[in-house]
Amino acid sequence: MSENTRPAPACPTLTGYCDHCDLFAGLDGLHVIDVHRTTTQDRQQHGKQKAQLQVFVESAPGLTGCPDCAVLAVSAGRHEVELIDAPVYGVPATLIWRKRRWRCPDPDCDRGVFTEQDPAVAAPRALMTRRCISWSIAQIRRENVSVAGIARQLGIDWHTVWHAIRPALESAALDQRRYTGVATLEVDEHVWHHVDRRRRGPKELTGMVDLTRDAEGRVRARLLDLVPGRTGAAYAGWLAGRSEAFRAGISVATLDPFAGYKTAIDAQLEDATAVLDAFHVVKLGTAAVDEVRRRVQLDIHGHRGRKGDPLYGIRKVLQSGAENLTEHQCARLERAITADPRHEEVFLAFQCAQELSSAYQHKDLRAGHRIALKVLESFPGCPVPEIARLGRTLRRWRDAFLAYFTTDWANNGGTEAVNGLIELARRVARGFRNRENYRLRMLLIGGGLDGALPT
Repeated sequence: MSENTRPAPACPTLTGYCDHCDLFAGLDGLHVIDVHRTTTQDRQQHGKQKAQLQVFVESAPGLTGCPDCAVLAVSAGRHEVELIDAPVYGVPATLIWRKRRWRCPDPDCDRGVFTEQDPAVAAPRALMTRRCISWSIAQIRRENVSVAGIARQLGIDWHTVWHAIRPALESAALDQRRYTGVATLEVDEHVWHHVDRRRRGPKELTGMVDLTRDAEGRVRARLLDLVPGRTGAAYAGWLAGRSEAFRAGISVATLDPFAGYKTAIDAQLEDATAVLDAFHVVKLGTAAVDEVRRRVQLDIHGHRGRKGDPLYGIRKVLQSGAENLTEHQCARLERAITADPRHEEVFLAFQCAQELSSAYQHKDLRAGHRIALKVLESFPGCPVPEIARLGRTLRRWRDAFLAYFTTDWANNGGTEAVNGLIELARRVARGFRNRENYRLRMLLIGGGLDGALPT
């Protein structure tokens, strides 16, 4: 189609273009020349009518030179390129860009015919506009929309959406600037699938989370990466792959009581203080109480807990903090313990777990530190074997256990928040089949790509 056969502008002005239409479209350098609204049959909605908006745009005629030899190029007309754009008022939109084409008249130039490009609008040979890609990424990041949901809003296929946004996520994941300024690093694991590992590889992933505090002392948790496996080698390999400046900048490294992660920290983060996470320590105490309850239950009755058994009836109470118990729950606990003298062992374990938890509840770190020292001294000699074993475990982790009280309450609370976002994204997506796709999606959801994504 030549320059002289272009459609008349939708709102003609003296310049041939409508400023209001151009303002509405928001594409610098491109002008709206026509808008069509069509309806088609939607197969996925049982034949219901589906609206589609088509916006025709073009750049103003002008002179240009050959990109190779800079000789003034000759117009070779225009050709239409169809791009998927962000929805307009909830209606899927398509951008019809009438691109200008030129021909280099220099016989010695190898350029020949070339077409105008504008990276701000869309990359060469792209199927979606740049702002549509940014809009799609924002929907996943901020609104917890699945890729399938975005595809429905755009009126296209799932693969078209993912193939358009995946390169942007991969580029952001490779941007090393997102590792800048990390001072507190947390390591944790989670299960990303529950099916045959021969198809999807190891179900456990090791995740690294940035828990660095800002100038106001607030923690903005960011998921930095996910690597396959729950091993010290997986964590050590990831740390080894980071820059020397990154490793040197880590001052606090929190972890759960897993020796493999501790070995990796000692080998790769020599100047960092390892801190045993408070949540996991308290969880160990609660688990010890439950083990005592089940053992005593079995010794007395010869079977697992059943309805009507005193200890079975207070199993949830024993997992709660004493400060959160109601009067009714306290009365139930007292009746169950006094029902049999052998239940005193369970109550002793419960008291030990409460003492361990109280060390983390003090607003005064020095008072909490004193309770922690008392725990280290008394638990290994406890007559309850499960509590004694817990005491020996904490004694092996002594330095990391006490470091909580010297690092300004360093913990993985932000990591649990990130895990919550991950679980929500997995439920919305109804599972993942590809681990790399899962990694990119979770990095986006967990904030690890913020600042490195296209705008």
